[in-house]
Amino acid sequence: MKRLALILLPIVAFVAGAAATTAWHAALHSATAHGPSSGGAATFAAPATPAGPEDAAPGGLLSEADWPQNAPTPEQVIYDQTELLDSEIATLKPRTPGKVNLYAIAFAGDGGENVFRNEAEYFDKLFSRRLGAQGHVIVLENNPASLTSRPLATWTNLEDALDAVAAKMNLDQDILLLYFTTHGSEDHTLLVDMDPLPLDQIGASDLPGILAEHPFKYKVIIVNACYSGGFIAPLRGHDTMIITSARSDRSSFGCGEQSELTWFGHAFLVDALNKTDDFQEAFQMARSEIARWEQRDGYQPSDPQISSGPGILAQLDRWREGFTPGPAVGFAPAAVPPASASSSSVKP
Repeated sequence: MKRLALILLPIVAFVAGAAATTAWHAALHSATAHGPSSGGAATFAAPATPAGPEDAAPGGLLSEADWPQNAPTPEQVIYDQTELLDSEIATLKPRTPGKVNLYAIAFAGDGGENVFRNEAEYFDKLFSRRLGAQGHVIVLENNPASLTSRPLATWTNLEDALDAVAAKMNLDQDILLLYFTTHGSEDHTLLVDMDPLPLDQIGASDLPGILAEHPFKYKVIIVNACYSGGFIAPLRGHDTMIITSARSDRSSFGCGEQSELTWFGHAFLVDALNKTDDFQEAFQMARSEIARWEQRDGYQPSDPQISSGPGILAQLDRWREGFTPGPAVGFAPAAVPPASASSSSVKP
């Protein structure tokens, strides 16, 4: 596997001409693929009105001119990835012997909206404080506010993060959880964007290949994006649970500049998992809550989906036997560092 530093020169060349790349769908179709295949209740009020489907073209994509004023240059961000990822990996703790452990990676793909960063940061707090995964979570995120504090959510960093958690896990016993939050397209591709950096997109046909390169047996994969139901068929298996925020031909809701969390992130993470540690039960609770919001506001149902093999269900039961859930974790938007707050590219 290559490290980002090894492809610095072509990236820098691309960055020089990247100002013209301002539309997401153009990026999706021009991206080069990697590899051979292309409890208590939380204190967060239900959203009143959605910001619109998560597949809407992001209005906040950064151009080179809008790069945060006090941030490292795009070239320096690329140089810094190895150090940032190594620092994130260094926080991983060894597995706890004698029980099933869960290791998790949160992947916030779109750098143009704070909602995805909020969700990844909250995911870290929730699983660390309440769901027995303290020291077992890696966060990858694209956002102007975290360019110097978190490694980017990229294909390469995802692969390296998978290597890192695999090195800590008992691969015949422990569970990998992947949580993706970003925009999704009708062709079942996840938006991976920190404009003007040229980042490869991740599609439903790509993720099985990525995972196949790593020796995980038990997996929970949660894809929070429009049209994310298209990820179920390629990933379905005896030892895998897949949860998606929408079916393969539907939008999901709650992204945009006025949102703090997506509807699915709010319902599943904040509301449901603060009441239960059972992912299937949490999914059903979230699905019902989202349906009420959609009916209230007259939106076409997103119809979240779940697929669970018998192997992962049994192993999740064993995982829950190994810890006592902590108290509910309240949601608050991720803090914006002062240097980032002064940049016009960070939304209020």
